[in-house]
Amino acid sequence: MTLILAGDIGGTKVTLGVFGLDVKRPRLRIAEGYASKDFPDFESILVRFLSDHAIRPDCACFAVAGPVLAGKCHTTNLPWVIEEKRLCNILGLDKVWLINDLAATALAVPLLKSSELVTLNKGIRRKGTIGVIAAGTGLGEALLFWDGDSYHPISTEGGHAGFAPTNLLEAELWRHVRKERGHVSVERLLSGPGLVRIYEFLRANEQEPEAAEAEQTPDNEKPAVIAELAMKGKNTLCKKALDIFVSIYGAEAGNLALRGMTTGGIYLAGGIAPKILKWIEKGRVMKAFSDKGRFSDLLSQIPVKVILNKETALLGAAIYSLPPIPDPRTPLCFDKPQELCY
Repeated sequence: MTLILAGDIGGTKVTLGVFGLDVKRPRLRIAEGYASKDFPDFESILVRFLSDHAIRPDCACFAVAGPVLAGKCHTTNLPWVIEEKRLCNILGLDKVWLINDLAATALAVPLLKSSELVTLNKGIRRKGTIGVIAAGTGLGEALLFWDGDSYHPISTEGGHAGFAPTNLLEAELWRHVRKERGHVSVERLLSGPGLVRIYEFLRANEQEPEAAEAEQTPDNEKPAVIAELAMKGKNTLCKKALDIFVSIYGAEAGNLALRGMTTGGIYLAGGIAPKILKWIEKGRVMKAFSDKGRFSDLLSQIPVKVILNKETALLGAAIYSLPPIPDPRTPLCFDKPQELCY
């Protein structure tokens, strides 16, 4: 039996999983999660996982939040350096793959089941380039480029591009963050810490009572508390903050759709979207998504969906690790650089 070791290395959590081959897509057999802050480096997590589960994988790929250059990644939101060569030595494999986490997520999108998705905009179903945007500890964006015959993942660092306000309130928010941080990337606002930043901006500028629960919560837990208070209608500042947050989410998703001409759809991934789905479905996301002037009609035709499967990046990493499949009738046929042929 072929065993595939896959990993999803994020700023908050690292998930490692073992997959076996199946007819339609690799099947997850073992999964284990670890708090990133509890370990000095990724290798320590990997060694513990291998010891706990006594496995010898046949191939391995790790999806990591950050740019992968020449088989190495300096993680964006962790003080870690991860190298393919060092992982090969630990695993006893000739080759181990590192791939950007959003590129891995994009790879898995065509294999997701309908039960793993929530549709925000049905749009027009087309075979075309797919875009994935994921807000979590940071903000990731990627494309799955359709060349007419097959898909090719394209990783980006679009989350670190400049934030573009779409109204006067967002312009004031931009000025507020500019004073604090200098460069105002989209990630500074469209992420867990970004939601806190929006709340703090409103607290300083609005005549509304602050949220005592949020004020007393540790920083790493504040985004979840603010979102929960908003969705339960317990605090006006939290509701306003979440409204701004989802509007920025929709606007940036629309920007990605235009930049990548993603006629195959836009998919909201990451840890935040499923947790605030109730707020996302209210319509602010789609309003901001399609508010693109002369291209509003085009944007309204693009399917937009939320990914519910928490292990999508893990699945994508498993897919990427597979060797070429010679039979062209199989649903997955790979060649590095990776291709998906459907």
